[in-house]
Amino acid sequence: MSEDFASLSTESANPSAADLDRLSTFELVQRMNAEDAGVAAAVKAVLPDVAAAIDAIAGRMGQGGRLIYMGAGTSGRLGVLDAAECPPTFGVSPDRVIGLLAGGQGAFQRPDEGAEDDPTLGEEDLRRIGLAAEDCVVGVAASGRTPYVLGGLRFARRLGCLTVAVACIRPAAISQAAEISILAPVGAEVLSGSTRLKAGTAQKMILNMLSTGVMVRLGKTYGNLMVDVKPTNQKLRARALRILQQAAGIDEKRAQELLPACDGEVKTAIVAARLGCTPEEARMVLERAGGRVRQALGENG
Repeated sequence: MSEDFASLSTESANPSAADLDRLSTFELVQRMNAEDAGVAAAVKAVLPDVAAAIDAIAGRMGQGGRLIYMGAGTSGRLGVLDAAECPPTFGVSPDRVIGLLAGGQGAFQRPDEGAEDDPTLGEEDLRRIGLAAEDCVVGVAASGRTPYVLGGLRFARRLGCLTVAVACIRPAAISQAAEISILAPVGAEVLSGSTRLKAGTAQKMILNMLSTGVMVRLGKTYGNLMVDVKPTNQKLRARALRILQQAAGIDEKRAQELLPACDGEVKTAIVAARLGCTPEEARMVLERAGGRVRQALGENG
């Protein structure tokens, strides 16, 4: 087993960093930065796979399905992080995008490294959240072979879910359990085996693309404006007002009047301002347009 792991590029020694502990601090960060420079290229090579996953996930979510990330260690924490950002950014319910971490949410701060070795735990976590055939499960594993992720993906696929594998090695065992594979090899880490570095960066880039791309496809943006943002604090209220002003072409005073009248719903306020209608009428127009501002405004072409 140890020889098996030693063959993984994510576990191998990086010859360019063999003298890491002898470098000056500035040389050390230079070496890390040089290695990081290759991450974007590795992700660029798998963009067709990322795009295919986005379209497939958006199709399922548009029919009521959920997006579920699952992983262990850094990979799992990145999934939890990406899921947690979706409600405030895109106005989705917290139960529509979910992050599952081997060992449970307590493992986010207190690692439970042994939990990743049990494939039945992945299946159990998915059963616990009531996994259904319309859902999408994205298994994230830098090594491409984490048993927790493998168990979850295999169960999800048997159930009829859309399954996506994200790994930083090629070939990857988890790709055999998924319909779509996003495999972005980044090579050996500066600190051997520390996949929170380049592999973690690549995975975060990919998950950012997946969630953002899916939400764009679902009409959660207008142009590049996050029009479903929830103005739940001072920063987000200010952002919502700026978005409303820009999208509706109105001044700050009018935006400050209109947004509360629309119960803080930026989309509703934009449509009401642009079409000169009441908030209630704006909501009906948006509902007919599937929640898409551009369609509600008749800008499809």
